[in-house]
Amino acid sequence: MPVVDNGVNPCENFFLHACSVWNKRNPIPADQPRWGTFNKLADDNLALLHDELEKLAAHPTPDNSSFEGQRVADFYAACMDEKGIEARGLVPLQPLLGRINGLKSKKALTSLLVDLHIAGVNAFHRVGQQQDYKDATQVIAGVYQGGLGLPDKPYYFRDDEKSKQQRTAYVTHIQKMMELAGLPDAAAKAQTVMTIETRLADASLDRVAMREPENRYHLKTFAELRKLDPAIDWAAYVRGAGIKQPATLNVSNPDYMKRENELIHSLSLADIKTYLTWRTLSAYANWLPDAFVQENFNFYERTMRGAKEMKPRWKRCVSATDTALGEDLGKYFVARAFGPEKKARMLQMVADIRKSLDETFPTLTWMSKETQAKAHAKLDAFTAKIGYPDKWRDYSALAVSRGDALGNALRAESFEFHYDMAKIGKPVDKGEWGMTPPTVNAYYSSTHNDINFPAGILQPPFFDSAADDAVNYGAIGVVIGHEISHGFDDQGRKFDGDGNLKDWWTADDAAQFKTRAQCLVDQYGGYVADGDVKENGKLKLGENTADNGGIRVAYRALMKRLGAKKDEKIGGLTAAQRFFYGFAQVWCGEARPEYRRLQAQTDPHSLGEYRVNGTLSNMKEFAEAFNCKPTDKMVAGDKACRVW
Repeated sequence: MPVVDNGVNPCENFFLHACSVWNKRNPIPADQPRWGTFNKLADDNLALLHDELEKLAAHPTPDNSSFEGQRVADFYAACMDEKGIEARGLVPLQPLLGRINGLKSKKALTSLLVDLHIAGVNAFHRVGQQQDYKDATQVIAGVYQGGLGLPDKPYYFRDDEKSKQQRTAYVTHIQKMMELAGLPDAAAKAQTVMTIETRLADASLDRVAMREPENRYHLKTFAELRKLDPAIDWAAYVRGAGIKQPATLNVSNPDYMKRENELIHSLSLADIKTYLTWRTLSAYANWLPDAFVQENFNFYERTMRGAKEMKPRWKRCVSATDTALGEDLGKYFVARAFGPEKKARMLQMVADIRKSLDETFPTLTWMSKETQAKAHAKLDAFTAKIGYPDKWRDYSALAVSRGDALGNALRAESFEFHYDMAKIGKPVDKGEWGMTPPTVNAYYSSTHNDINFPAGILQPPFFDSAADDAVNYGAIGVVIGHEISHGFDDQGRKFDGDGNLKDWWTADDAAQFKTRAQCLVDQYGGYVADGDVKENGKLKLGENTADNGGIRVAYRALMKRLGAKKDEKIGGLTAAQRFFYGFAQVWCGEARPEYRRLQAQTDPHSLGEYRVNGTLSNMKEFAEAFNCKPTDKMVAGDKACRVW
């Protein structure tokens, strides 16, 4: 049964009513910028993986280095070798730094950028692969904006005092990192970097604009790319990247590429070297000696996110191993934490909630029969992946050495780069996952038209085999509903059931949708994150649409599942009340002011209290379950927002 604060009226602030006890018992640890149920579960999962890695590392089998257990153990052990990392200093990074320092002409910049991009250094632009938005069966090449060290475009231009302080702190951080690397004129170099990044930011689209698929998809011929950005020898680039010259590719932000060309032509060779040196140091800061690690923490975690202390090294090394070898390591997590009975129950809930949404479409008076039919067709094509991949990735080509932490990181980046490049020109593999099995998260893919639930999130309090249906449908069930609803949010609705960017809405229905969605923009945009910073209603529209739609379809699915038992009480609580407590208590937690500002401005998800109170205030079923009056704060009444 939920532990609640009876001193807070559920009809006045359900988040505090459901979560204040948990929050008091679980204060934010010094090494965290926020702490909630997501973070605690992620920490528990790290501890499980830590136990597995320590056991594997204690019993090396050097004669079988291709064995997945040896790979993850050696990667982890190398990361934990602080003495070795200190002794080697910058030496493992010198081949890259030397290549930058030895740049003789702008003509030679292309081959250098290829090497840096293969090494995972985000400089000037990014190159990768993606599904073709107009032919979702195929993988195409893509060129994207990039090269920034601050979270988003507005961070370079906002004129409030906090933003100015953050920019000053960023320049100081760059200077300190340059000084640690023994570079002369570090202060001047830091200003140079900031000038270059500001010009790149000015050419970039911000996160709100990038949410629109039409803004990030521009199919161009290879010749058109070369004309847009002749500062890069694109023929040489694709050769260096190991791919065939594509006939067409997605130039995500054509204006950015045009302005990158102008920027490169205007910069001196020395300034280009300074910028590339910084991007390389920043990319590998956490693999360098402790002074670099501490300085990187001071800016990105302490200044930007509000953390007080660095996470213990073992946590950082387990996370790094998961990033580099996620499906190798994931096998050990699945064996310990995810049984077949969980998958079976999840699939039953997915079926219930999917049917609930399907039965919702005919009840929507604002949506025409024509568009409803196409919504049904999209939902019919929808699939679900639960727990872990049917086919595990093969990392046997990735060389891992127990005595070379930074080298392992470099080789892992190169392995991933070439793995991605090899997909270009081939059919899409819809069995592939975008998250590793231990991850505490889930996602919907518009281009795959599927939901994906890693084993990591299918643990209490999100999913509890011992809990009754009401609690599980309120917790993981709402997450299922949330992810399915993403297929019909303001951006997901633009893709059809096959994953193609295709308008299947009548003009009137699209206009009706936008009117209802604007209600959510206005509602959540009025919530205060910290001081004068409010939630960005436009940035968060997709997630808020999914929250509000997801909880409705999960609730209806539960009521149908329970049937005549829906009025039975457990622990004095009705099924509806247990459902709403199950929902609210997965969002328990608090965040430091710095993190609240960062999340409000850059994260598409709203803060936890608004995901609870904002969503539930729009539901008459919640008000009925707790006998709330029309004048209570948790009752929006006629002002309630609803899309689905």
